[in-house]
Amino acid sequence: MKETKGLIASDRLDIIRHKERPTINDYIPLLFHEFCEMHGDRLYGDDHAIIGGIANFRGIPITVIAQVKGKNIEENKRSNFAMPHPEGYRKALRLAKQAEKFNRPVVFFIDTPGAFCGIAAEERGQGEAIARNLFELSKLKTPIISIVLGEGGSGGALGLGICDELAMLENAVYSVISPRGFASILWKDASREKEAANRLKITAEDLVELSICDYIINEPAGGAHNNHQLTAENISHYMEAALKNLMQKDVALLIENRYNKFRKIGEFEE
Repeated sequence: MKETKGLIASDRLDIIRHKERPTINDYIPLLFHEFCEMHGDRLYGDDHAIIGGIANFRGIPITVIAQVKGKNIEENKRSNFAMPHPEGYRKALRLAKQAEKFNRPVVFFIDTPGAFCGIAAEERGQGEAIARNLFELSKLKTPIISIVLGEGGSGGALGLGICDELAMLENAVYSVISPRGFASILWKDASREKEAANRLKITAEDLVELSICDYIINEPAGGAHNNHQLTAENISHYMEAALKNLMQKDVALLIENRYNKFRKIGEFEE
């Protein structure tokens, strides 16, 4: 049995924040034969918190769009600690629309504590940029897969999370708000982050049970940082099967199923 089986959400937070956990920059050369990066949103600038471009995946041309985490302070400063500005979301949408034009599937890789909430981001329309992505991706006429590599926090994650299939690495988390944000709002105490994580139902197992996550991608014993190559192989096997399935579907059915996927999320009791 894997060491990660049966761990609670706060344990998984420790694993996904391990300094050697692979990021999208580690996965790109392991997953794709070729990758051509494309820059800028054609409106303001190029956000280094989101990387995007065209890739060759087992002979299939696809568009890859991902949030970027760093492994040291310099890398994190360059990518704004994986917290995108509005131009990052606009770049992502530009590349997704380009993929639609050329009938390429889109694969999003999610790994962010949340969108950047600074004054400059708000001035440039952070909320509108994310909302526009939700609207446009919901009707994009090409298959979309989203894979959560580590943290999937709040609207910052959902801006790349409208998809036909959502997969999560075994130790990844995905939530409506980051555990730290939850603790800060509910208890006025950010130090209770781990307690918040254990209440939020944010693990891959929780989200499969809630019909939000469609597939859990296995990690090596102890976490992805222990074997980058094996983790990439597991991601690759999932992508191959998912793309094969989705690319066979009629576009109208694909969009209808995508709409229904999100409409059915959430349960309530009188």
